[in-house]
Amino acid sequence: MTDLHRLSIRELSEGLAGAKFSSRELTEHYLKRIAKLDTQVKSYVTVTAEQALAQADAADAAIKAGTATALTGVPIAHKDIFCTQGIKTTAGSKMLDNFISPYDATVVAKGKAAGLVTLGKVNMDEFAMGSTSENSFYGATANPWNLGHVPGGSSGGSAAAVAADLAPFATGTDTGGSIRQPASFCGLTGLKPSYGRVSRFGMIAYASSLDQGGPMARSAEDCAYLMNVIAGHDAKDSTSVEKDVDDYVANLNGTTVKGLRIGIPKQYFNVAGLDADVKARVEESLKKLEDMGATLIEIDLNMTEAYVPTYYLIAPAEASSNLSRYDGVRYGYRAENPVDLMDLYKRSRSEGFGAEVQRRILIGTYALSAGYYDAYYVKAQKVRRLIQQDFLKAFESVDVIAAPAAPTTAYKIGANLSPVEMYLGDIYTIAVNLAGLPAINAPVGFDKDNLPVGLQLIGNYWSESQLLSVVHQYQQATDWHTKRAAIAEENA
Repeated sequence: MTDLHRLSIRELSEGLAGAKFSSRELTEHYLKRIAKLDTQVKSYVTVTAEQALAQADAADAAIKAGTATALTGVPIAHKDIFCTQGIKTTAGSKMLDNFISPYDATVVAKGKAAGLVTLGKVNMDEFAMGSTSENSFYGATANPWNLGHVPGGSSGGSAAAVAADLAPFATGTDTGGSIRQPASFCGLTGLKPSYGRVSRFGMIAYASSLDQGGPMARSAEDCAYLMNVIAGHDAKDSTSVEKDVDDYVANLNGTTVKGLRIGIPKQYFNVAGLDADVKARVEESLKKLEDMGATLIEIDLNMTEAYVPTYYLIAPAEASSNLSRYDGVRYGYRAENPVDLMDLYKRSRSEGFGAEVQRRILIGTYALSAGYYDAYYVKAQKVRRLIQQDFLKAFESVDVIAAPAAPTTAYKIGANLSPVEMYLGDIYTIAVNLAGLPAINAPVGFDKDNLPVGLQLIGNYWSESQLLSVVHQYQQATDWHTKRAAIAEENA
């Protein structure tokens, strides 16, 4: 079969269970596509062909033995921020170019236990710091919809691999929009779960109070299948929450759009940099949801102007602490021929970290330094609480909150936006991480240049089932999630 990459996760699961094709055939199909097309997309850092075929054979044996799960034998790509035993785990950095993890992240281990087949590790902005996937030691990944544009970041490799049909779905991480923004740029569905819903054990830390792993796929249904595997409490992660996990697939029809109260923050639709095409597509999608029975309610989110400065104090502060471990001594890159210990520290870090990572470490270290800690970091944490309260007040009168996922469509590769311009592009996503809320991106059309546009829906705590269900209902009534870039239509 030459069109296996066009099947949904449910169709792949049913096809494997019904012996229409084997996991080995499916895995070989994807490996051929990667070999043929990824020279253009550059989504993979490491392709684990030998291991993938061994896992596929084991999956086929489990299916024959009747011990398979719903996802046994289905291939997946992992963002290169999740530790994978015996496989290079780089976080997109020269600092970790030689790091072979001795253990699996919990997300990866759960995937293996469910019988998923790992195709490889995909590219990302270095240590998840960036919005374009250009901040990678391994070079820029291209957007499958237009190879001259970025796929977004930091989970750009995950988004590009799925959008080019080089993996059926992928894991991503979201610290300030790094699942939702690349999903928007690449025409995918991407879910950022509530903080604590998915284990962070074995996920290389950027900003520990903000980082959260989640699924990236073509549809809400596909995301639900992966959430069924990766969600849940993990004793190895002190921030993981002990709370019952829904059956996200079974609940896809659990929320009716009829009567759903969707909050429309007036501040979000008056942002200076909001592209006219993005605004129009988002408003059209909201009109569609209204036609399906939802009620649109204008709300105030008065803390909007505080999002960017608050995030870009807290995230770099946590990054400067988390990345202090990369000192040239314990593991990671080490400068050659240091004259003394201080020279080893200085050169290992300046040679091993890229420019954006160094910028954020410096900002964070400054914010945490004596004399500035109270003025900056402590104040930012107080404002963070006000942002959270602003959302909770809104949820007293609405069920979900709607916004664009990003103010523009995908930037051109090499656009060289200033750091401030790049940071302002996160205006719609970062507050969700500051508050620890769940949010989802759904594709809702294209701009004049045929680049995808995304709608973001933000939910109250632990409402992942509701968000997936609402988007699933929308995707039953529309076909934006089925659109494919030209490169995805190519057969291997």
